[in-house]
Parts: sequence; C-alpha cells; structure tokens
Amino acid sequence: MVTFNRSVSLNRNVSYNRTVSFNRKALNVGSPKINRVNSLSRVFKLLVVIGSLLSFILAFLCGYHYVLPSLSHAFHVYGSISTFNDSGSTCNVLDGNWVLDNRYPLYNATECPFVERGFDCLHNGREDADYLKWSWKPRNCNFPTFNVQSLLGWLRGKKVVFVGDSMSRTQWESLICLLMTGVQDKKSVYEVNGNEITKQIRYLGVRFGSFNFTIEFFRSVFLVQEGSTPKHAPKRVRSTLKLDKLDDISNRWIDSDILIFNTGQWWVPGKLFKIGCYFQVGNLLKLGMSIPTAYRTALDTWASWVEKTIDINRTHVFFRTFEPSHWSNFTRRVCNVTQHPVFETEGREHSIFSDTVFDVVKNMTIPVTVLHITSMSAFRSDAHVGKWSDNPSVPDCSHWCLPGVPDVWNEILLSHLLVDEPHVR
Repeated sequence: MVTFNRSVSLNRNVSYNRTVSFNRKALNVGSPKINRVNSLSRVFKLLVVIGSLLSFILAFLCGYHYVLPSLSHAFHVYGSISTFNDSGSTCNVLDGNWVLDNRYPLYNATECPFVERGFDCLHNGREDADYLKWSWKPRNCNFPTFNVQSLLGWLRGKKVVFVGDSMSRTQWESLICLLMTGVQDKKSVYEVNGNEITKQIRYLGVRFGSFNFTIEFFRSVFLVQEGSTPKHAPKRVRSTLKLDKLDDISNRWIDSDILIFNTGQWWVPGKLFKIGCYFQVGNLLKLGMSIPTAYRTALDTWASWVEKTIDINRTHVFFRTFEPSHWSNFTRRVCNVTQHPVFETEGREHSIFSDTVFDVVKNMTIPVTVLHITSMSAFRSDAHVGKWSDNPSVPDCSHWCLPGVPDVWNEILLSHLLVDEPHVR
C-alpha cells in the first residue's frame, strides 16, 4: 500500500462499523426435517440428506477448483512468484478479497488535474461513495507500504511508459494522481505539450519537474499497425490490422525504464468486422481468421519485438491482462452499476485474452511480468463509470471511476517494482 502525508476529503462522510469482504458467494445448507413416520421412511430421508451433503461438498470442491486457478495465477510467468511480505516468504497477491478500508480513497480526483472529467464519478453526480472504500487484501500477506516522497526520489531520472487503450490511459492517470499527493509544488507537474487529457491524443506525457522523471502514455489500442484498404480487396474491407507489424510509433517506447503494455477492449467484432476492419499478414488478407487467433498472432509479434529491441538490463517490461466489463447484456446498452462488489463473477474472472497473454509470455526468452488483474476486477461491478461521466446519456460499464480499481492495479505494479527496494518503504 502507498502511504500519503495528507488526508483525502470527500463530498460526504462514510463510516463503517463492520468488516465486509467479497471473494466468493457464501453457501448455506439447511438440514431438511425428517418425518419420523416409520423406520423405512427415516432411513430413506437420511440417505437423501447424506446424498445432498455429499453432492454439495463435491460441487463446492469443484467450484473451488474452478475459481481459484484463475485467482491464484503467479504474477511472474518467467521466474518465481514475487515476495511481498516482510518475513520474506513467498506470497501470491492474487489470492485475496476486497475489504472495506477507511484509508481509501488514496487521492481526490477533483484535485488532480490529470483525471479525465469523465472518470471523476463523484464530481459527476454519483451520490454513494461506498465504491471508493474498497482495497484488495491478499490472503497471506500485505502490500508493502511505500513512502511517496521516497518513491518520487526512486523514480528520479526515470521514464515510465504505458502503451495500450483507454484502460491503459486510466491506469496512467491513476499513477500520476497517486504520486502527486507527495508533491508540494503542484505546478511542477505538467503535460509536456500543454495538452488536456483527452481520448484521441496518441501521446501524453506528464513530467514531474522537481524530480526529473516522466510518465508517458501512447495510444495503441491493438499494439500492431492499422493499415489502409489493400488493392483488389473485397468491398467490405475498408482497413486492416497488420498482425505481423508492431505499431509504427513503437520506436518511441524503447528508451523507457518501466514499460507497461495492455490491449484487449478493441478486439471485438463491433470495432473490427462491423466497421470493415480485417486482418492482414504480409500481403495476404486473412478474411476468415478469428479474433482470438488474430490476437495471438499480434501478441507473438509484440513478443518478438520485445525480445529483439528491449534492453532488459534497463527496462522492466509488464503486460497487464484484460479488464472485465459488467454490462447487463451483450448489446452493451444496459449498464446497472451496483452499490457494492458482487459475490458472483459469472465467468468474468476468465478471459481468453488474459489466457493468451500468459501463453505468449511463458514462451518468451526474456523476463516479462504479467499483471493479472482480470480475476480481482471481476468482482467490482460497483466501480464502473455508469451514468456518471461527462456524457451521462451514454452508459459505461467498461471504464472505471477514479479513484478506484486502477489504483489497486498500480499498487500491484509498485509492489513488483519495489520488492527489492526496502528503503522506499
């Protein structure tokens, strides 16, 4: 956990007098009443009860086996699981619960100039503040506690780069706001080109002038190149994704100290086939290629680029997994944001995109750290933007409010970066 030197004020006070945690739905089994009409009936009903209990135990164990493998994926696919607790024993941060924590939120979004207005849900009229008060608690360890001033000093002279879609930009905004709580002269933190934080700008860079480091974001929603319509292509083809070529701005990612990738939200038919975008490898159109196959091909291209281009003696490479959404149906038109985290993830803890990331990274020849946030985020149907954006007529159950879930992603990121830096705690 990151510690701060000031308290964060909200528009309302929220107090809690009980401990609550969300990890999986509690199951209660009642004992059926046994009608003592005769011994045969008694024996029969006893067998029914025993059979029911055995069925329940079997179902519970199967469910336990089904859910936990996703929740307890090791962060480091290459190498060992990271150690976070002070005793030095190995602990899997992903095996845990969401718990109420009055130390949260970690900052006030309205006071951070780098939060998009559309993500500041409280400012946009959300009346309940409960969603701000949840932290992720690993089962057998705690997040390291970091001093923000020491963390700012550790980042001196470094360059942190986020590459991906709008979810990556949200995490970028979150990290900047977390670090700004330790900066006295807020004006010394600025966007290098004077740009406002908007959705369409391909590059955003925020410099912490007093500490001589930058945190940058590159918008690359597919990581690979988007191309124009090839000659002699069918009329339905308006553009292509060149799966064997990384984005043409990738040369600007190289000289970074910390490099965090993410892609996934745009790999859907509505943002591909329905607008005439198809896949291309070399000079060949792949009209029949499925999205999962194309995603795997693109990630293989990314992995090859990382292995050939990145100096691992300088750069720590991360890949963050897919972020689950919580739409009420497949049309993405109905968005019911809950007041609290849900007990049942309804399969959202699994993602073929996240599985593909693990499959690709485990075969790489250099170390890449996978930030597997899919499972933990699947419980947080309460933390989406919903109708509290800068465009309330368009509901949003994909993006996250700030402060919120992306702050926890950054706590995990910092835990990895600073596990061997005890002086920063």
